This record gives sequence, structure tokens and C-alpha cells, in this order.
Amino acid sequence: MVSPAVVARAQDSQPAASLATDIPEDAKLLLAANELLYDRDAERVTAIGGVQINYGGYQMVARKVVYDQKSGRMTATGNIEMIEPGGNRIYADTLDVTDNFADGFVEALRIETTDNTRLAAERGERVNGTDMILHKGVYTACLPCADHPERPPLWQVKAERVIQNGQKHTVRLEKARFELFGRTIAVLPAIEVPDHTVKRKSGFLFPEMRTSENLGFGLTVPYYFAISNQRDATVKATGFTSQGVLLEAEIRQRFERGTATLRAAGIDQLHRESFDANTSDANRDLRGMVASEGKFEINPRWTFGWDVMVQSDNNFARTYSLEGLDDTTHTNQIYLTGLGKRNSFDMRGYYFDVQDADTENTAEKMQPTVLPSVDYAYYAPEPVAGGQLSGNLNFTALSRFKSDEVDVDTNGDGVNDLTRFRGLDGTSSRLTGELEWKRTLSVPGGLQLTPLLAARGDAYGLDLNAPVGYTGNFTSETAETRYMMTAGLEARYPFLLTTNNSSHIIEPIGQIYARNDEQLAGRLPNEDAQSFVFDATNLFDRDKFSGYDRVEGGTRANVGLRYTGSFDNGFGVRGVVGQSYHLAGLNSYATDDLVQVGADSGLETDVSDFVGMAGIDMPNGMSVATNLRLDERTLALRRTDANVSFSNEKLQTSLTYSQIAAQPEYGLSKRNDEIQSASSVKVSEYWSVFGSVTWDLDNSVINRKGIGVSYADECTVFSLVYSDKYDPEEESASDWSIGARLTFRTLGDVKVGDTELAGFN
Repeated sequence: MVSPAVVARAQDSQPAASLATDIPEDAKLLLAANELLYDRDAERVTAIGGVQINYGGYQMVARKVVYDQKSGRMTATGNIEMIEPGGNRIYADTLDVTDNFADGFVEALRIETTDNTRLAAERGERVNGTDMILHKGVYTACLPCADHPERPPLWQVKAERVIQNGQKHTVRLEKARFELFGRTIAVLPAIEVPDHTVKRKSGFLFPEMRTSENLGFGLTVPYYFAISNQRDATVKATGFTSQGVLLEAEIRQRFERGTATLRAAGIDQLHRESFDANTSDANRDLRGMVASEGKFEINPRWTFGWDVMVQSDNNFARTYSLEGLDDTTHTNQIYLTGLGKRNSFDMRGYYFDVQDADTENTAEKMQPTVLPSVDYAYYAPEPVAGGQLSGNLNFTALSRFKSDEVDVDTNGDGVNDLTRFRGLDGTSSRLTGELEWKRTLSVPGGLQLTPLLAARGDAYGLDLNAPVGYTGNFTSETAETRYMMTAGLEARYPFLLTTNNSSHIIEPIGQIYARNDEQLAGRLPNEDAQSFVFDATNLFDRDKFSGYDRVEGGTRANVGLRYTGSFDNGFGVRGVVGQSYHLAGLNSYATDDLVQVGADSGLETDVSDFVGMAGIDMPNGMSVATNLRLDERTLALRRTDANVSFSNEKLQTSLTYSQIAAQPEYGLSKRNDEIQSASSVKVSEYWSVFGSVTWDLDNSVINRKGIGVSYADECTVFSLVYSDKYDPEEESASDWSIGARLTFRTLGDVKVGDTELAGFN
């Protein structure tokens, strides 16, 4: 006997089901039952008791199955359960279909999909071989309550009729009601959505809402256009109670080897006077921007891309919180990268769009335009003299429209007596090439020796306006060259100590580097080596400067001790402590340059400050870590970063203290102490409370604070967040904001404002 099979398929994201006819023509039917009867006169086959059918990958069980060969119909009754090849489970009381699947009906239908969505209906029928109609359908992605299954789920969608059109591939819900906690909160006469076979379809998306101090309440209505298989677009209209309608559009295009997007946004502000006077936000009515981003894989090794934005003023994208474009500084760039087995190439061009409220764009004009920056790194595939040979090349060309100068009061008497030149107007270029060879040798007894040889050369092309008042004898030449030769040796002697319940690794480390003096120290521009912090993380670096424009010269020794310990009770301890010594030649960190990068760094004296780093990991989920620098004579704290964190199933919390001593010549006129804390408490299985705060101890000001509450179960996510930030420069549209987000799994979400808070999402 060959019997038809009925397939009901639940949608992953839509409240609908369908009867599918995807059984292979050569499929064989396997039937098992307690009793099998064949009525030759009536041409009827009846299977009774524990009926099991396996047909074309579908499995079905029922109490009774009757197949009428005359009418070509199959009827199943009694606790019907069917498992699809994809894993969906279909339950019903009765099932009656024709053997060609063109028509049929099912009663008391219930479907459970593999992603835990559920669909139920009083009855369903298939007509014309293409349409599936469900009567009194109910859809939800929530699991029933284990203790009280009679309770309604957290949310569900009910409809008088659910019609799936197999030709149009649409699902129509008639008289649909959305229920939350068993109560109707939304009613729609009819809604039509694409079925599960349609990956993309034009239509409205879930609206978003937000509120802020100077924009007012905003409601965003997005519409999605499925233009083609390779192209789509989203158009948004946001109405603000204070400023009018913001229009946004984004077009996305997929190519064979990459993607590209084009975005535009604009608004005609109704009340620009709501913003602070003499700011770019209050300076004009019509505001807008155009942005584009692209990435293309030329081949498996080479990638080309860009990320650019042009806007009417310097603060539009930040004020209106345009996603992905609202950072304090938006980095416009275009790049070409290549990655090989033992080499890499990176070429980029940069333009820094500083988004603040300054109508003169002063900060942006001080930023350099970099065209281009090229980096190439190479590692020899075979050992050279038993060691590793590597090389790198860097070329950077940049220009600046306005000099970036900062006057500093180094004596605390209210009089600016020093100027830091963070950038000079004009153009400059630099070409740097470096080769390095090193080899690690193991000496009997455990001593490890690593000799090192390095050679570097730099060539500069300069067309800069000389810094007025600079005492460091800035070069007047249009072309300069310099070189650095290094010979070094590192010695490590790790040894292991073990006890009955612990193990310890103690590793003394010593380094010495002999070099010529840094040439033209303080006489060249410093663009990429301005950020400098001496701590335990760079104690053993050959060159501790952060970029190419400064290079460490002279003879220097670095000495330290590294320790790692582990205990059977789950405790782990780690630490590094050490010091650096200037032995001969010119101390690069004691040599003034345009930004005074070495001043009060801890390396400006022949004997450096002490630096250390330590941490403890405890089995109860607590960890303590600190990184500090101590004055080499008085042992006074010069810099501290300390963190205490704890994590378990109920609580996650961290407390970070940062202290930086005053470095007047480096631009830090006074001591900076700050405490940051972030915590999350799980108050129940689904509810959590979280918050964060940042406190400036020196000014007794809370810079940032926020608190939020969230709910998350298998079908619903809800979060409500309040955040506030201190904005003394008044560079943003609002100082406080409230955000909320409600997500219904498989349906979508409703968003009001920003729900991100200090690392919590």
C-alpha cells in the first residue's frame, strides 16, 4: 500500500503554516500497526492501534489511519503527531486530505518548530493545492509556564483567519490581535506579510522612538525596499516634537566581491533657538549629510574599501545620533590592504571630522589630512644565521590647515609659560625603513639568551611653518635624514618552584641595548609619537615611543622580574616589576620636543621610576589587578590603575580607580583622579538591574552616570535605561537621555532612544 502524507510547516518568523508536497516520487512508505484490515469490496485500508508511518522523511503516529482508495482520501484520528524532516512537530486530533494533497483539512492543529515557536488553530484546510487557511489561529514564541500551563503566554498573536497564498508567497492575518500578559494591546483589521519562502520583501519595519533634551520626543517610521537580489534600501522619517522631520535614506548594493552603501539625511529645523546660542547646532535651519561605506575583496589576499562622510556642519550627525556616524570624531578613510603568509601591506588615507559645537571648526582644522599612510611588514621564510629576520617600511604624508598649539601653565601661577605644538600647519612626509634580526639561544642550566641587531633609517620632506617661540631649535631644512643602529642582548632565567599544592614560575629578565644617539631629537615634527605612558606593559620594549617620529637612542638597560603562581585551591597570582636605566649617550626622554612627550614620563632621569603590575584571580569569581608607577626616589605614586571585579550567577561588578600625577610640560596641569564603577544584579530568573558611574575626584563632579533595568526570557527582551553625562563644553544636543527597547523574538522590536550604558547592552 502506498499512502499519502500530510505536512504542516510552521514559519520561523510568521504566524502561519502550510501543507507541503515535497515528498520524492520514488519514496517508499513504511507502515506499522497493531492491526491492519483491508476491505476489498469497499477498497479501504485501515490501520488500528499504535500506527506508525515513515514516508519521505516524515514520521507520523496515530491511533487509527484509514485510506479510501475510491475517494483518494486518507483520514487519521487520535493523538496525531508528525515530525518533519526539519524537526518541526505537528499535533492534531483529526487529519483528512486527498492523496494528491490538493485539498484537505485538519482539526485541533498545534505546531512546535525547532526554534521553539508555536502555532495553534481550531482547524485548518488546504484549498486549490496552493492556499492554506487556518481558523482562529494563535502564534507565539514563548514557552508555556511549567507550573501553570493554563496561563496565557507572555505575548501571542491571535487571528480569526490566517491565509497563506502559495502563489504570491504571502501570509494574510485577518482580525489580528496582539496580546500581552493575556490582554489585547493592539488590533489590526488585516495585515499581510511575506511567508517563510521570501527572504526579503518591501514593507514597513517596526517604528523606533527616542527622546532628548533639545530635540524632544522623536518617532521613527522606517520603510524597507527590496529592489533586487543584490540591492535594497531603507528610508526613515523621524518626527521630533521640537525640531521637525528628519529624513534618512540608505541604499545597499552587493557585488560579486563586496558591498557598498550610500546614506543621506537632512532636516529643516523648526526651533534652532532650542540649542545653545553661538553653536553649530543653532547656526542654521537646513542641515544634512551624505555618507558612503564600501569593502571589496579584490582576491583572497587584497581588500579595498572606504568610509567617508560629508555634512553641512560639524555636529549634525552627532546631534541627531545617526547610527555609526555619531562619534566625537568620525574618521573618514580609504584603504587598500594585503595579507600574505609572511608579509602584510596597508595603505590608508585619513580625514578626521571632529564633531563639536564650534562654529569655526577650530579643532577640525587642526587635525591632519593624511594622504597616504603606508605600512609594509616582512618576515623571512627561512632562518638567517639561525635567527629570525624581519623588516618593516612606513611612509606617511600629511598636511594641516592650522597649527595645533596649546599654551601650558607649568608653574601653577596662572601664567602660560610653555607652548606645546601638537601639529604645525603645512605639509610633511616621512619614509622609514627598518631591519631586525634576533635569535634565542638556550644555555645549559636554563638561561635563555636573545641577541638582537637592528638598523633603521628615516628621510623627511618638510614644508612647515616654524613654531614661534619653540626653544628646541626646530629644523629649517626642507629635507632631513637620520639613522639608528642597535645591538642588544636579552637574558632570561626562568625557574620553577613546586610545593604539594602550588607551582611558581619566577623569571628574572635583563636587557641591554647599545645605540647611537637619537639624531635631530626635538628638531623634527612629532605627529604619531605624542601618546606616551611608561608602565610595566612596555618596560621590556626596545623602543618605548608609540610611533615613528621619535626613536629611542643611547645605551639603555631594562631589568625586571616576572612571576606567575597557581594554587590547587583555584587562586592565581601574577606580577611584573622592574626599572629602566639610561647608561650612556643622549637620553631621548629627557630631550624636549614639540609636545614635550618625555617630560615627567618616569624615563627622563638616568634611573627610571619603578613600574609594576600585579593581579590575583580568586576561585569565588573575584579578581584584583593593579598597574602602577612609583617615583624612583620617594616611591610616591605617579600613576595608578587599579581594578577590582567580581562575577557570579547573580552579580557582576567592577570598580576601577585611575590616578595620574600632574605632568605640566606634557599638558596635564594638575593631578587627575577618577573612579569608575559598573554593576549588574540579577534580581530574579528574568529581571536584572544594572548601572554605572564615573566620578572625577579632583573636581568633585560625576562625569557620567546611568541606571537601567532589563527583562529577558526565551521570547521577550525588555530594557529601560537612563543616562546622564557632564558636558562642560556643551558640544552635544543633550546631557541626559532615556532609552527603552522591547524585543519580541521572531516578530521584531520597538526601540526608544539608546539602550547602551557603559558596556551593558
